[in-house]
Formats: sequence, structure tokens, C-alpha cells
Amino acid sequence: MEKRDPQIEKLGEILDKSLKRLDPSGRLVEYGVWPIWNETVGPMIARNAQPEKIRHGTLFVRVSSPVWMQQLQYMKEAIAEKLNHGLGREIVKNVFFFVGKVEAEVAGQEATKLESPAPSGSQPKLDEETLRPIKDPEIRRALRRLFVAHSRKGKN
Repeated sequence: MEKRDPQIEKLGEILDKSLKRLDPSGRLVEYGVWPIWNETVGPMIARNAQPEKIRHGTLFVRVSSPVWMQQLQYMKEAIAEKLNHGLGREIVKNVFFFVGKVEAEVAGQEATKLESPAPSGSQPKLDEETLRPIKDPEIRRALRRLFVAHSRKGKN
């Protein structure tokens, strides 16, 4: 019977302990948020908010403007719940929003920011067609309120 080299066994033990401490399988589950983000939140939110990182159950989301950050604050529990439902278990325990440049592709098209004026100088208009892809009625109502507040701000 061949005797095992104690150096190799020690290295194997070290690797095993290190991998258990790092828990790569748990981290991979956390990053399951990215593939489902756009579909979960809908194209309008996805154009203006994208996940940046996740640490210890807190999802950090970059948003395009303070207006979006404020509105999404009211929706963060619903967003976390929908993401967790899509992931099949509670991964997202908290959502933290911060303002920054959002570069998102939604349905294969480059995103256009809602706060940017259209070339004709008019504000983006809200209609039911714009909100139709958003399946959740609560998120749809919140976005409608956001549009109304944004349009009022532009008129002052």
C-alpha cells in the first residue's frame, strides 16, 4: 500500500478550509440577481437602475438620478421580494441605491435616459403603452407617479 505524502494532505486540507470559508457556491447564488434584474424590474426601471454589487445580502444599485433614487426607495421591499422570488430563496435582504451613470441594455437596445430631453426639447411623455411591459401594478403606479413628479419639475 502506497503511503500518502503529508505535504499534499496538508495542502488539500488548506484548500478545503479556504473554499469553505470563501463559500463560492453562496456567492454564485447572490450573483444570480444580474440575469433576472431587467425582467424583474421591467425595461423602464432597468434603463435607469442597474445592480452594481451584492455584499452580505445588500444589493447596491446604481440609479440615473436623485428622482429615480427617491422613487425606488419606496419600492425597494417589492423589488427585493420579486428578486428573491425569481431566485427561489431569500438572497436580497436590503437594497441600497446610489446615483451614478447607468449604462444598461434593455431587450438588446441601448438605453436612453428618461431625464435627457428629447431632441425637439419636449419632455418624455407617459402613456399606457410605455407602462404596458411592467407587469406589476404597484410598480406601474409608482412609475406613473414618478413621471408626473418629473414633468412638474420640468415645468417650473
